[in-house]
Amino acid sequence: MHLRRLTVTDFRSWPQAELELEPGVTVLVGPNGVGKTNLVEAVGYLATLGSHRVAADAPLIRRGAERAVVRCQVVHHGRELGVELEINNGRANRARINRAPAARPRDVLGILRTVLFAPEDLALVRGDPGERRRFLDDLLVARFPRYAAVRADYERVLKQRSALLKSARAGGDLRTLDVWDGHLAAHGSALLAGRLELATALAPLAAAAFAEVAPTSDEIALVYRSALDPDAGPGAVTGLPMAAAELEALLLESLGRMRRQEVERGVCLVGPHRDDLDLRLGEGPAKGYASHGESWALALALRLASYRLLLADDVEPVLILDDVFAELDTRRRRALADVAARAEQVLITAAVAEDVPDGLVGARFAVSDGTIDRLPQEATSGRSL
Repeated sequence: MHLRRLTVTDFRSWPQAELELEPGVTVLVGPNGVGKTNLVEAVGYLATLGSHRVAADAPLIRRGAERAVVRCQVVHHGRELGVELEINNGRANRARINRAPAARPRDVLGILRTVLFAPEDLALVRGDPGERRRFLDDLLVARFPRYAAVRADYERVLKQRSALLKSARAGGDLRTLDVWDGHLAAHGSALLAGRLELATALAPLAAAAFAEVAPTSDEIALVYRSALDPDAGPGAVTGLPMAAAELEALLLESLGRMRRQEVERGVCLVGPHRDDLDLRLGEGPAKGYASHGESWALALALRLASYRLLLADDVEPVLILDDVFAELDTRRRRALADVAARAEQVLITAAVAEDVPDGLVGARFAVSDGTIDRLPQEATSGRSL
């Protein structure tokens, strides 16, 4: 899978930009603040309908503009598809596939798949559980786009049920709470089953990747933590069933048990929105105990594991490396460069050309305020097979 063309209009700092792309390595070089990351952010948005930098869409629209548009041409197994997303401020976003309107923006999911590694990934290790839940859900949707609907349905039900519980504190009517319990359990069990399967598949790949980039550190482990499994101790394998039907029954039981507390507090205390992906380093938690270098290595291992998992599914994603080589030591730079050199397509941003390892030779573009200029190539290909 690779991108052939990227076009943005009124996206972030760019009134208009177009980038012709090829398989192999593409490096965008330029000082900080000129819009390099904005371009790869647009690629990530086309793949996930979200940004790796902000939670809302409004900051993606150039100041003073009413909307932003991102377009790309994706080539996969010899077939080319055009994808267009229109990001609107205060109105629903719109999507087109090969110029034909899509019923919903999420219909484009799966056409382009990416794995993006950026400085913000340190939050996967050091941030709150919401960062790790988002990581799991984004990867789940990348593997199986149908989970986008499951995720959206669960978030919709959670919002409605939370509003009902909040109103109960002011004497609101709770007669429909049983109905919302059923919806939450149905959609939540589907999402939870997907996460559990994903965490199981990802764990050994992440452990192997971490051993490559941090061979002198303790081993890592990934364990999915759920309030439905409160007896699982540190480092223990979760005792939850994997089947959605069994998880639905557990969710309903837990909702009934926690109802009084939920009504008293006015919040939803049960469901996958309360869960976490526990990252273990040796016998303790990585958060708070991993060094700065180990935290970087663990974040890198999660992204490398994601890439290899998608690759095992017979989908080679576009690899995006946003200003990360300058943050890594020699061993981790080499490990990441080895993976990048074998990718069908990799997009790299760097403040200076010297930050990019020598083996990653390919197309290079100089990015400055409002311009993208292709630089002369010293070699025609940097891929190592």
